Amino acid sequence: MRGVPDSLFSLGMPWWEFVLRAVAVYGAVLVLMRLTGKRTVGQFTPFDLLVIVLLGTAVQNSLIGEDTSLIGGLILACTLLALNWLVGRVSARSRHFDRLVEGAPVILVRHGHLFRERLARQAVSERDFATARRAAGYATLGEIELAVLETSGEITFIARRDAAHGAG
Repeated sequence: MRGVPDSLFSLGMPWWEFVLRAVAVYGAVLVLMRLTGKRTVGQFTPFDLLVIVLLGTAVQNSLIGEDTSLIGGLILACTLLALNWLVGRVSARSRHFDRLVEGAPVILVRHGHLFRERLARQAVSERDFATARRAAGYATLGEIELAVLETSGEITFIARRDAAHGAG
């Protein structure tokens, strides 16, 4: 092609190495993200966002090596999107795989009692929990029958029924 630099279309390594690198990095980052707790994008703090940006930068060389070609980047993008699609498909079909990848919901409050050790284990601060509680319309823990940290990172709440209300 006239006027187009050779490096734009010339791969710096074999195509299959891009795929292998993408699979390895995707798997490693998936495991690391699974081990570090549950938060949805809407619950990211500025610190969480910084870590995501730096993580992308940190694994960049693991993905591309010395290659800067357009085709290499497209191979990586296609591989990562295909892996993400595959993980979604397998998760939808296999409860065991889904639990392995997504984890299981965690009960944080039962009958108005907050399980602080579970909050800590899931890397959710009491302040973040209190913010979610207030946003859901609960002024106190005593109003909550159940609070669950879902696999998506969202905290869901079920209201406590008092004796007078439950008898009706």
